[in-house]
Formats: sequence, structure tokens, C-alpha cells
Amino acid sequence: MKTDKNFQYCPFQEAMDLLSGKWTMTVINNLMNGKMRYNELSKSINGINTRMLVKTLKELEAKKIVRRKAYATVPPTVEYTLTDKGFSLKPVVTEIQNWAISNLG
Repeated sequence: MKTDKNFQYCPFQEAMDLLSGKWTMTVINNLMNGKMRYNELSKSINGINTRMLVKTLKELEAKKIVRRKAYATVPPTVEYTLTDKGFSLKPVVTEIQNWAISNLG
């Protein structure tokens, strides 16, 4: 948070900063149905490349929106799920989907 005396806190801007990114909401939307392995998630998002998916997942994990769980298997298995904070975005995701259906379809 800024310390400038003229700065006025804006929760909307903070939320947009947290959720910005081309793939952020798409990853969150795909994880709304439950845990997914990395390859499942990659295949479910049309147009995302490996580098961007890894970057997006790391950012969401750092923001405590996504939880990563690695299993000691050969080959390694990694699953991703939404945290409670991530699931709390469900009404937002639903409204964006409804808006898209009404206005873009």
C-alpha cells in the first residue's frame, strides 16, 4: 500500500491489480469445478502456452488464490485447487459469464 499522504485507498483498484492478467480469471474459472492436474488445466485453456500457465499459477499461488500440491510419484504429479479465497470469487466469475453470454454471444 502506498504511503503518499495524498494517496486514497481504493479497494476496487486493489482487486483489479490482484486479478489482472490475461489468463488469471480463466485459470480461476477452470478451477471452480475442483482440483485439476497441470496437464488437465493446460488442455482446458485454449491458447495458453506453458510459460504463461506456469507464471499465472505461481502468481495465483503467491496471492493465496490457488493451492499447489505436489506428489512424490514418477513422473511427478502436481494438482491445483482454489483456496477459500479463490472460491470466494465464484459470484464474480458467474456474473462475468452471464454478462458475456448476454453481450458477446
